[in-house]
Amino acid sequence: MSADTNLMPIPGAVDPVPVPRGASARADGRIELVGLPRERIREELETAGLEPRQAKLRAKQIWHWIYNRGVGDFNAMSDIAKAQRPWFAARFAISRPEVVEAQVSTDGTRKWLLKTHDGHEFEMVFIPDADRGTLCVSSQVGCTLNCRFCHTGTMALVRNLEPQEIVGQVMLARDALGEWPSQPEGRMLTNIVMMGMGEPLYNFDNVRDALKIVMDGDGLGLSKRRITLSTSGVVPMMARAGEEIGVNLAVSLHAVTKDVRDEIVPLNRKYGIDQLLEACAAYPGANNARRITFEYVMLKDKNDSDADARELVRLIRQYRLPAKVNLIPFNPWPGAGYECSTDERIRSFSNIVFEAGISAPVRTPRGRDIDAACGQLKTSAERKRKSRETA
Repeated sequence: MSADTNLMPIPGAVDPVPVPRGASARADGRIELVGLPRERIREELETAGLEPRQAKLRAKQIWHWIYNRGVGDFNAMSDIAKAQRPWFAARFAISRPEVVEAQVSTDGTRKWLLKTHDGHEFEMVFIPDADRGTLCVSSQVGCTLNCRFCHTGTMALVRNLEPQEIVGQVMLARDALGEWPSQPEGRMLTNIVMMGMGEPLYNFDNVRDALKIVMDGDGLGLSKRRITLSTSGVVPMMARAGEEIGVNLAVSLHAVTKDVRDEIVPLNRKYGIDQLLEACAAYPGANNARRITFEYVMLKDKNDSDADARELVRLIRQYRLPAKVNLIPFNPWPGAGYECSTDERIRSFSNIVFEAGISAPVRTPRGRDIDAACGQLKTSAERKRKSRETA
């Protein structure tokens, strides 16, 4: 597809503007197999010269080595003839994003600064808990939504991440945790949240294709019930996400009035609260067993009053939403125009929602000392870049 036609609408502060959609080709000319569905791998092998039956067999073997064994080198694929392995290696790649830096917080949270093959940097975070481990995955390099409280949202959008770069984050985490061969029981990485850099629904096709591989029982094998996609409210894409991906939905709500949400989540000026909640009510598969999560960052004297809490309850009841609310203490960053609500105010807000029969836990900030907490996925990437520029 030519550069002129390979465009997609991405919103600026309010209205869509066209930006380049994808990455450039690999400099070495090889075809990246990570992120391709099995049928596409077979087609690429055929195009490269394998006869159809051989291509089908090799595609099945390669898929198993990539996603069940975590292998990135054709020389490690013992059921492919040794003499044939250089032929594959010359034409195809099995790669992960490059690790620029890996950090570990005092609370065990891990953060990776990663680089794409064409030199763009982004981040992912792994949050361990006693009974689960959650990987926070990025969908774009940068972000375009300009949410006022979010440091990541102040970055310019560089480009969408390709399926291999999204799947590659999960594979990198498996590498770091020593979780190959892939197995469903006893692993630390149990959950995925599409809550890293970017708005997943503005990179819909790539996110969908990547998550299908992550959820494939013969692929990385994570259940769709253990994957959550977070959106700031891209209303036209929400039904498609439910139908074509089918994972849990989280919505970055953060305010219950038009004026406040217009300020802190500018996308609200395009898709208002009522439109957003109607789309939530229609989300395929949402029920009391699979509730929609509303993320709500607590900003002092902005969205944290008892009246705000009661309005949140009223809206959830009005739209009959199977919902839970995650209250997120604001994570400060240099230049932020907001402060975190007091502990007392957060408790009061939470109690009002809980007393209405709606779960409203307060999320414990994780990884603040390495800038890995919610809304902070910009700081270290920017700091690293600036240090290299001044070195």
